[in-house]
Amino acid sequence: MAKRLTVHRTGRVPVWAAGLLLALLTASCGIYSFTGTSIQPDVQSVAIHYFEYKALRVNPSLSNAMTEAMRDKFQKLTRLEQVEENGDLDLAADITGYDIKPMAVTAGEVAAQNRLTVTVKAYFINRKHSEDDWEKSFSAYADYDSQNSLDAVEATLCEEIIDKLVEDIFNAAVANW
Repeated sequence: MAKRLTVHRTGRVPVWAAGLLLALLTASCGIYSFTGTSIQPDVQSVAIHYFEYKALRVNPSLSNAMTEAMRDKFQKLTRLEQVEENGDLDLAADITGYDIKPMAVTAGEVAAQNRLTVTVKAYFINRKHSEDDWEKSFSAYADYDSQNSLDAVEATLCEEIIDKLVEDIFNAAVANW
């Protein structure tokens, strides 16, 4: 009489199978990272050029603040070496707009709220994969109470706007969003 083979299912995945699955998920396409970037493996460097200020209204610190914020973002979230010129990726931008407009008007036709909008024209070149090249405009804004002078709130507003613009430009460049 033949013995019967009994298989007991425990509901657990063997450790080797879990390890194999994890390895396949993280290495299968080779361009995804846990920071959300999708940089091809052959891309090793990035050149982030100084953001030129070309807007009519002057903010003397905005170009430097945006350039440094973009460089910090790439430093923190990518493995790319930052170079001065001729990176595998090349990012340049012009600040083309710095505008204040009234947003909410009271019954006496006085602005209750104003909006500061910054517009940037960015240029992205991928020397290894030219199909990823682009030239785009980005804008971001922040509203403030018109009882405050722009001088009183400008630094805080600019920080908020820079964060939004840097995030948008970074995502367009290396996250393909």
